[in-house]
Amino acid sequence: MSLPNVAYFSMEIAMDQSLKTYSGGLGFLAGSHMLSAGYLQMPMVGVTMLWSYGYYDQRIAHDGQVEVAYIRKYYDFLKDLNVSTEVEIFGEKVKVKAYYVAPELFGACPVYLLTTDVDGNSDWAKSISHKLYDGNEKIRIAQETVLGIAGVRILQQVGYNFDVIHMNEGHALPAAFELLRQYNGNLEEVKKKTVFTTHTPVTAGNEVHWVDTLLDGGFFAGCSRETAVELGGENFSLTVAALRMSRIANAVSQLHGLVANKMWEWVEGRCPIRAITNAVNLHYWQDPRIKAAQTAEDLLAVKREMKAELFEYVANVAGKRFDPDVLTITWARRFADYKRAWLILMDTDRINKLLNENKVQIIFAGKFHPDDVMGKDMFNKLLNRSHSLKNVVVLPGYELELSGRLKRGSDIWLNTPLRPFEASGTSGMSANANGALHLSIYDGWTVEGTFNGINGYSVEYPGLDDDIPWEERHWKDHDYIMNTIENEIIPTYYENKTEWARLMRQAIRTSEAYFNSDRMVIEYYNRLYKPIAHDDSCSGEKKKEMNISETPTFDAWTFSNIK
Repeated sequence: MSLPNVAYFSMEIAMDQSLKTYSGGLGFLAGSHMLSAGYLQMPMVGVTMLWSYGYYDQRIAHDGQVEVAYIRKYYDFLKDLNVSTEVEIFGEKVKVKAYYVAPELFGACPVYLLTTDVDGNSDWAKSISHKLYDGNEKIRIAQETVLGIAGVRILQQVGYNFDVIHMNEGHALPAAFELLRQYNGNLEEVKKKTVFTTHTPVTAGNEVHWVDTLLDGGFFAGCSRETAVELGGENFSLTVAALRMSRIANAVSQLHGLVANKMWEWVEGRCPIRAITNAVNLHYWQDPRIKAAQTAEDLLAVKREMKAELFEYVANVAGKRFDPDVLTITWARRFADYKRAWLILMDTDRINKLLNENKVQIIFAGKFHPDDVMGKDMFNKLLNRSHSLKNVVVLPGYELELSGRLKRGSDIWLNTPLRPFEASGTSGMSANANGALHLSIYDGWTVEGTFNGINGYSVEYPGLDDDIPWEERHWKDHDYIMNTIENEIIPTYYENKTEWARLMRQAIRTSEAYFNSDRMVIEYYNRLYKPIAHDDSCSGEKKKEMNISETPTFDAWTFSNIK
């Protein structure tokens, strides 16, 4: 059986620093997916948006506070396909034009970029593809309508005969409704061609809009209100509808698979949710010097060299001189409250002692959503506090290039989500690939890939899933992190370099062995894209004959406290 042709729809894809069509982790993951599909020469194309202003440019303003800046991007390396389509959005006919990223440009599979910022559209219609994740609800709905409906039509115009549409998150759901229109309302035919990845149990990540607003926006591609409500409810949930319109779906780590199945078990008519653990593209993320390091001495020397390179950047941006011989801890990811950037600084006296004695250096970086007042405030508080702390910096502009610098130049990659809200997380995987050890709450991919005393450190203790107040959980997690740093990490780093090099080597090996997106893409083909049975479907009766359950049973884990 030949492999199916897959069209991978994602609101953001991060293939290269020069093409700013991404915001953070979801885009980094999608970029790794495209790069590995290209490397493996899998029959896949990507469909995303060409954002005129990117997500935003994050920089420090003259008043010392973080600034959200919008700077128009220009690219001369994209191919104009001279292909366009028209989509009706909030009563206005909007022209959508397509550009093309050729495989030889970044080594990825072919990717189509959609834009409404073209002559002939109104100013409002042009603004649809201006800013990724625009905070205006109508523009956000319009963005998703363009991605899904125009994306399907553009692929059909250029002659790409897709067998499967992969909706990476609910943003691309209008693609399923466009298929529903083309199949004259036959939902079973849509399901044969549609699969879905859900990325988060966090409420904000599972988008909801009033059904009539979506209907006015053209989100449903002409589908009736009644049908839309049946699929997603009057307060329409994109995730719920995607689960009902797909043949199969996946969560993004094994733990997230449990959480997602529990979270969405009430949804009647939903498809099965499997677990396919996220990964990163090692060809992109891993420094070749790491692979070339043969001995423990080589590995330690390469890491010191990469730290020195990072610290030149730190000095230039933040005006502080870091020491490559001092243990360096980095927290770098999206600034969302549940990720708890501030956790390591909770006990001022305790952390100050380590900083003032030159036992540790700490780097923070990451973007918040431009409309997230709490995230921006968190960033500014950390930034202002860093000025009065020794050995602490907060770096703006967390994009692909800075992310790579940090992963190469860090000793410890810190991950502090409030369990179980981190569905997977991938930044620690690429940090591991560069010899940075993971220190993480026991959540997301950490459960599968960070093994205490073997390749890193994870925060585990009795009562990890007890129902206790969040403030108490914060202090408990903080205490375990600090105990690990003080009693395990610092003594090993400074007093037993042989053991530290062994831990580094095992972190690298773990990343190479499993958390490589080449493995992930192959697994997607085998477990999500390829039909379960040769007739491209597998009915309930057939499943009973084959002894296949709708939802896998996991004996190793229980999550009775997840509501």
